Amino acid sequence: MPESFMMSHFEAAAAVVRERTALQPGVGLILGSGLSALADAVLDGVAIPYEDIPHFFTTTVEGHAGRLVVGRLEGQAVAVMQGRAHYYEGYSMAEVTFPVRVMQVLGIETLIVTNAAGGLNPGFNTGDVMLITDHINLIGMGGLTPLRGPNLDAFGPRFPDMSEPYDLRLRELAGRAAAEADVPLREGVYVCLAGPSFETRADLRFLRLIGADAVGMSTVPEVAIARHGGTRVLGLSGISNIAPVEGAAVETTHEEVLEAGRVLVPRLGAIIRGVLRAL
Repeated sequence: MPESFMMSHFEAAAAVVRERTALQPGVGLILGSGLSALADAVLDGVAIPYEDIPHFFTTTVEGHAGRLVVGRLEGQAVAVMQGRAHYYEGYSMAEVTFPVRVMQVLGIETLIVTNAAGGLNPGFNTGDVMLITDHINLIGMGGLTPLRGPNLDAFGPRFPDMSEPYDLRLRELAGRAAAEADVPLREGVYVCLAGPSFETRADLRFLRLIGADAVGMSTVPEVAIARHGGTRVLGLSGISNIAPVEGAAVETTHEEVLEAGRVLVPRLGAIIRGVLRAL
């Protein structure tokens, strides 16, 4: 379980992708739990199983197909990850974020990350899309950061600025795309936990208290690596379930998350397509 990789590892993985397609993607997309169907809209797509790419992971979570699809969407050359690795699966943070580095070597300038998240904000409903305006990196504060280890100066500085992790211009484009598609768009702060257990009621009280609107088990490490390498980021959370409030007897399940994905896919797809058209 590598704790860090060298540039040669990223270049070897990128070389395999280039062998399969001559297309040079400018936009990367990472699709979360239950959202892999978005990749079906990619035109002239070349699907590369993760196991064919050196140092890539094998996803073990239902709802994550485990393929990199390179093709065109709304006129943009894209690299779409159908599924991601999670720290709770036993991977290191370096392995979790390895694909982002590979996409940077391939030349992407913009990364769109999606996830299935639990709604903490009492005004949210299952099936809502939340535009991520900021995040709380709880696992990173505890030391689980993909930037640990030797700094790769070719990508970025030792101490990258994270004051604005989600690009303001991309957020504006997402808001406009949602309005044009008549998709209600929430805004809020995403908090990342290590998982895989869902939260206790005390956890939820704490997360609401510190200002989180949605909670999940991914995204933030990928965003840290993207921003370290100068890649612009747009983050979208699909609210797949609403966290129970005090006194409510509600059990959260992964099946509920996948079911909500079927509602969220067309909504997220409309927003992402609108953003790609506007780039």
